[in-house]
Amino acid sequence: MNSDIINRLQQQEHNNSFNFEKRVVKLNSGYEMPINGIGTYSLTGEVCYNSIISALESGVRLIDTAYMYNNEEEIGRAIKDSGIPREEIFITTKLYPNQYNNPESAIDMALDKLGVEYIDLLLLHHPGTNDIKAYKAMEKYVELGKIRSIGLSNWYIEELEEFLPQIDIIPAVVQNEIHPYYQENDVIPYIQSPGIVVEGWYPFGGRGYTSELLNNEVITEIADNHNVSSAQVILRWNLQKGVVVISGSSNPNHIKENTEIYHFELSDREMNLINQLDRNEKHDWY
Repeated sequence: MNSDIINRLQQQEHNNSFNFEKRVVKLNSGYEMPINGIGTYSLTGEVCYNSIISALESGVRLIDTAYMYNNEEEIGRAIKDSGIPREEIFITTKLYPNQYNNPESAIDMALDKLGVEYIDLLLLHHPGTNDIKAYKAMEKYVELGKIRSIGLSNWYIEELEEFLPQIDIIPAVVQNEIHPYYQENDVIPYIQSPGIVVEGWYPFGGRGYTSELLNNEVITEIADNHNVSSAQVILRWNLQKGVVVISGSSNPNHIKENTEIYHFELSDREMNLINQLDRNEKHDWY
């Protein structure tokens, strides 16, 4: 147990700023992470393989997966077949709570399924029994060079206050559900203040909610003003809030469109209009 971690969090320099020219953010681990990428929840088999190939061809370099997505092997195969050097691709995967009791085996399995020598970012998927034990195993694999950065997914203020004093390596990333209807405007600054990068999943609201969100009048009007899509507006809104964003799609046109978010900028007024859409409406149980 590291009793002075909170003091270290408060004392270190906190620079979470995004480099929009390079399209990366420097993590507190010292590594650079792309600020937009593809999420692979619900993508399996050849659909997943083809989606990753399409994403890589469109310039995507951040790929987010998890043990529970059952697609790590397809992602590893796509990365290998793409011909793109491994060091140019940032791979995130996650351990699920049912793996926390034997984390070393789970990490080795992820490395094996992905067919890689190291994982760029490994997250705990959400709080669960033995999550501290699992995180400490991840810390050990950082020392071994098999994991470059570690973090958490679906941890909020209360969970972080309990968790952080018990670990040694400060999380590089916390990944939570974030979209215009669930903005986490209190949680994001709390996470960012000690130099932890925030990453958002379900940027379009998740299955069953995407159509409503993409057709929201405020968002469509802003999209029309910039001659872009509603999806691009939402992704750009995330980036300007300092939130790394992963959008899921199997449609090559949508995958490419989701990368084209750097040629326009939302005004303060437009950001505020979207901020006013917050309903504190969470769409998944995590």
